[in-house]
Amino acid sequence: MERNYLDQIRSHKGSLVLYLILRIAIAIVMMIQIRSQDWQNVFLCIACLILFLVPSFVETKFHIRLPAMIQNIILLFIFCAEILGEIEAFYVRFPWWDTVLHTINGFVVAALGFSLISLLNEREKVVFKLSPLFIAVVAFCFSMTVGVCWEFGEYAMDRMLGLDMQKDTVISEISSIMLDPEGGNTPVRIEEIENVTVNGQELGLKGYLDIGLYDTMGDLWVNFVGALAFSVIGYRCMKSEEKKKFLNSFMVTKQS
Repeated sequence: MERNYLDQIRSHKGSLVLYLILRIAIAIVMMIQIRSQDWQNVFLCIACLILFLVPSFVETKFHIRLPAMIQNIILLFIFCAEILGEIEAFYVRFPWWDTVLHTINGFVVAALGFSLISLLNEREKVVFKLSPLFIAVVAFCFSMTVGVCWEFGEYAMDRMLGLDMQKDTVISEISSIMLDPEGGNTPVRIEEIENVTVNGQELGLKGYLDIGLYDTMGDLWVNFVGALAFSVIGYRCMKSEEKKKFLNSFMVTKQS
């Protein structure tokens, strides 16, 4: 079975070089983590190597062919999210790193949804044809659903394993009904927070430590932007024969 996956990988000549380079990079990072005895990061490296086989597994299992563009983006996304983002702490070093990845995720997942619906639309057994607008709407909804499920996963990991996948945000002002001295439903606003104390210890923060809400909503917003961008592009390409070449570079096809 593994041989079939490797055969699928080799068949994508445009992605093979990138695939090998990234695997070598992950292997080097994993050896460094083993020397440091950081077993959590070693597990992340192993998980990445396994995830690299997923596109080929999908192709073998469902007898479809992913375009080289999608293959490359998926491989780079896994590497940037787990190796650079988590192990090399790019999420902390570059505040925009997570935003860029979620935007790309929304764009690519919408492309996959668009392509799968189009593939179904072309089957001879389907007795009705879906309009370009309907396909675009379904692709957008598919991307947003995947984005929401990902945020559910981040929340679950934070709650069950004590991680911080939903990164905290320091905000300098809040409005809350919990501060209403009358105990009612009137929000009380604090416009400038100068310090935060937890269990008698000052955290050294000039603001309230939000525990993931801002991060989650920001991720969903940029996922929305990415999904909407591809849905609009896909719709316009389906309406124009001249622009279908761009769309085809993202389209899944059946294996002959």
